[in-house]
Amino acid sequence: MPDLLLDIKGLETEFKTPDGIIHAVNGVSFGLKEGETLGVVGESGCGKSVTMLSVLGLIPSPPGKVVAGEALFFGQDLLKMTKEEIRLVRGAQIGMIFQDPMTSLNPVLTIGRQIEEPLMLHIGMTKKQAQERAAELLGMVGIPNAKDRLNDYPHQYSGGMRQRVMIAMALSCSPQVLIADEPTTALDVTIQAQIMDLVKRLRNELGMTIVWITHDLGVVAGLAQRVIVMYGGLIIEEAPVNELFANPSHPYTVGLIGSLPRVDETEHSRLFSIDGQPPVLYQKPHACPFAPRCKWAMERCWKENPALETVSNEHRIACWVDIKTGRSR
Repeated sequence: MPDLLLDIKGLETEFKTPDGIIHAVNGVSFGLKEGETLGVVGESGCGKSVTMLSVLGLIPSPPGKVVAGEALFFGQDLLKMTKEEIRLVRGAQIGMIFQDPMTSLNPVLTIGRQIEEPLMLHIGMTKKQAQERAAELLGMVGIPNAKDRLNDYPHQYSGGMRQRVMIAMALSCSPQVLIADEPTTALDVTIQAQIMDLVKRLRNELGMTIVWITHDLGVVAGLAQRVIVMYGGLIIEEAPVNELFANPSHPYTVGLIGSLPRVDETEHSRLFSIDGQPPVLYQKPHACPFAPRCKWAMERCWKENPALETVSNEHRIACWVDIKTGRSR
């Protein structure tokens, strides 16, 4: 894949717990092209957030530890950087919007102070320059009377406005990559739509590369150009967004898409549900992690973990079964 802005190879992350070691990410590899929007999809606990937090050195250690892999960004391995080196990358070159706007902001610092800090740290702005830029950023993300709101504290903002502040902070230093970790999860549907429209507008205006982490395939359909589906700490399907929805080829992806409400259904029909529970990864998966929940599972699925292989142009899956025929690939 040419012109990769970020190239992740064989990433593995573990967490030590009183009950044993959790193998949260188990050899994830993918590339991110400049200017694209990549959706990372999967249910809670599949490893999607841990993957990106690992890349940015944000895994709490202990208990977490990145045990293998590379994350090449402009030819430099982010996983081998010191804490000081990775701090200069975070915010300045790779911005991140965290999952919960209610807890991501410091409650005892003003909004202005929290936006100004990365501008002074990474870009070397004076206090006055940073204040002007902070007001400009708040206006850009749709907060009215931006200059007057800089001295307010987070509790004086609504949930949707706090998320807009988080976006302003992530964009403050004009990073090449923006990672959004389920940024609309805690918000109501109307505010979710506003945040989505805002991100689309900023992407088109600024030409930014975006990684959008979510469990909502509906969000991905309207935003992403390419989609990665994760399960059990592994990538189990990767495809351009239109191809994924038109031709899902992994049983898990079929289940996810089948669980979405459809506006084009002519008759009322029950939504599809995936039986069973996600795996608890006290051991690395040596067989297909989805086999216990899969209606197409065959003997080989219980013995070997399939590699991610190309089935058509830019479409890769990790599955032993051709679900159209029910036979082994």
